[in-house]
Amino acid sequence: MKLYHYALSGHAHRAALFLSLAGIAHELIEVDLAAGAHRQPEFLELNAFGEVPVLDDDGIVIADSLAILVYAARKIGPTHWLPTDPVAEANVQRWLSVAAGKIAYGVCAARLITVFGAPFDPREVIERAHASLVVMERTLESRRWIAGTDQPSIADIALYSYVERAPEGNVDLTGYPRVLAWLRQVEALPGFIPFQRTLAGLEA
Repeated sequence: MKLYHYALSGHAHRAALFLSLAGIAHELIEVDLAAGAHRQPEFLELNAFGEVPVLDDDGIVIADSLAILVYAARKIGPTHWLPTDPVAEANVQRWLSVAAGKIAYGVCAARLITVFGAPFDPREVIERAHASLVVMERTLESRRWIAGTDQPSIADIALYSYVERAPEGNVDLTGYPRVLAWLRQVEALPGFIPFQRTLAGLEA
């Protein structure tokens, strides 16, 4: 199994993190985005959108970080990572949607401004980031893991990377103690690998 990866991408990190936590053997192949490797024909054959991560499982190619989480969780069989109970699975899927939407256009977008120079409105995306964090903080008042599961699910992994690096996008996490405690829980899991830090935003 090969994972095409870029160390500063939270999307790539969430995929690599889950493969490590799940104990799935894989090879990380670094894609040099700065050099435009993701726009070369050979990479575009793997993902026509030219984005990382991409998983190549012996010829089965899965693009998109959340699709990779679902694929890998199903591949290892029934586990706590992706429950088969309809209600529990729906709760997990709900938070995957949050990761793809509200997190992507909030904490992720804020970090894209400071780390990559993305042309977003800082005030707008930081406001979105805090709106999502308020909901996460309230949700974690009554549960240990974000989707209400007894053990961590892929929903936790989908959210972790960009929330943890939110300060790089000038999003202050100090007002969210439950979110901070949840981050530390993820980091305590066997097989955890950290997301590469940058000196940007509040981390500068």
